[in-house]
Amino acid sequence: MTAVTSEAAVAPLVGAHTPVPCLDGVERPYRDLDCAASTPALQPVADRVGEFLPWYSSVHRGAGYKSRRATADYEAARDSVHRFARRPAAGDDVVVLVRNTTEAINHLAYRLRLGPDDVVATTVVEHHANLLPWARVATRRWVECGTDGTFGTDDVVKVLDDGRPPALLAMTGASNVTGWLPPVEEICAAAHERGIPVLLDAAQLAPHRPLPTGPDFVAFSGHKLYAPFGAGALVGPRRTFETGDPFLAGGGAVDLVDLDEVIWTEPPEREEAGSPNVVGAVAFGTAVDELERIGWERIRSHEAALSSRLHDGLRATEGVHVLGPRAHADSDDEGLAVAAFTVDGMHHALVAARLSAEFGVGVRHGCFCAHPYLIRLLGVGRAGMARARAAVRRGERGGIPGAVRASCGLGTTGEDVDALMEALGALAAGLPAPVPYVQDPVTGDFWPEGDARGWGEADRPAGAVCARG
Repeated sequence: MTAVTSEAAVAPLVGAHTPVPCLDGVERPYRDLDCAASTPALQPVADRVGEFLPWYSSVHRGAGYKSRRATADYEAARDSVHRFARRPAAGDDVVVLVRNTTEAINHLAYRLRLGPDDVVATTVVEHHANLLPWARVATRRWVECGTDGTFGTDDVVKVLDDGRPPALLAMTGASNVTGWLPPVEEICAAAHERGIPVLLDAAQLAPHRPLPTGPDFVAFSGHKLYAPFGAGALVGPRRTFETGDPFLAGGGAVDLVDLDEVIWTEPPEREEAGSPNVVGAVAFGTAVDELERIGWERIRSHEAALSSRLHDGLRATEGVHVLGPRAHADSDDEGLAVAAFTVDGMHHALVAARLSAEFGVGVRHGCFCAHPYLIRLLGVGRAGMARARAAVRRGERGGIPGAVRASCGLGTTGEDVDALMEALGALAAGLPAPVPYVQDPVTGDFWPEGDARGWGEADRPAGAVCARG
């Protein structure tokens, strides 16, 4: 394939295009098309962490100068996240700093004090992080998707009005599988007309678009927005956290403790027991500040060009099938630069393994922690699911249905997408593998035989299961 003028990277990322070894002995620049899973650090984030480390100390409980300075930086990061979530400075909302979106949603599921008779409305498009926590505390009611993998406001309203009013609507801001963007603000307005609060899983949305203001609660992660240091946020009304015991109990969450009594402190500190991830918070705050400095129009323009290049290239490659919508008819936003696809005659894990080992292209394969959604997009059906279930119970994860996902970010260039297209074109056309690939029956992953540098048996990661989710 002939490369055309490329979209340049928007911002410097740590480790971008680092040379990686391939089976033919050639080192190629790493083409990171797995940004929907985790992103590298923005260079300004890494620089800020380096500046902060000499001042690292315990926060909130130390009188020393370093402790005071670390506390100030930690709270400044909280303020940055508050602004990034587009919450009024004098408003009622608080920012609880956590590890990631999964922890944030589990945190909220505990704090809402729901019972088995309460209903949480959610959708089949969700990441497992926004499905599994609600099963523990309430009854779930589902918004189904169409054959194209989308749903509309009317579909949500039907579910909200079907029986007992839900205690919560929990929905994604962007699909991590297809990059599709639901009409969040419109759906929030419909839910609020019915007195139903909304949680938005914004993990996939936050690095790419301004956060919507309609949701009552928002959860998102630093590791997806160029701050891979283990911090995330749950943002929501203070009143949710003012009474009752917190999700985590321990030091820092209390004002006074006796052997038979505890007086919890005020939120958000009430929700952050133990020594917090100060470095992660500083990185997180720096990342959201940097995204806003770059500007959403610039980010959206860059990713729209990459999205067109990615989708057009995939759809033009014979033997490659893209899952989900190309664009949503009711929106002027095509969606994110994310695409899930299959290749005729090749297991998804083998496609991913060959892209990496032979071409230096990093993608993700499997179900992307969104099994209900992906099995609908693949049209697996009941019989297919029964076969997959039986295989998993035998300890054979290779039988799990799946696809390949390519996803772009600020550091992605047009050349990265072109490299993927060239490699996929060759694989789909039947390019013979240079060595045999063997599938591990337990993990389902493929590994090339031989002793090529970087791909020998000693290089094989122990216990890696890319398809697990």
